[in-house]
Amino acid sequence: MYYLKKRIEISASHYLKLDYESKCKTLHGHNWIITVHCKSEKLDKNGMVTDFTHIKKMINDKMDHKNLNEIFEFNPTAENIAFWICNNIENCYRVDVEESEGNIASYEL
Repeated sequence: MYYLKKRIEISASHYLKLDYESKCKTLHGHNWIITVHCKSEKLDKNGMVTDFTHIKKMINDKMDHKNLNEIFEFNPTAENIAFWICNNIENCYRVDVEESEGNIASYEL
């Protein structure tokens, strides 16, 4: 089994739709750290599991310096973002989303 891990840092804002009072209900920003884990039993024709550049481009193009509420139809919690990324990157089996130091949500297939 081949494994790869790509760590990306982006800046993005969001607000959360919550059923309780929280300062996170107002627009605010984070310097997000996203770690993408991929695996494959075989390498592609280029000798890769998934190209690091493709992972970075997909996340940067979609999310970097954006208001995530305008991008996604779901409530952009760290958990939902991890789920979305994991399901949109080839060979991805786990994503860790750190929205602020020590606050990390993960999704794993």
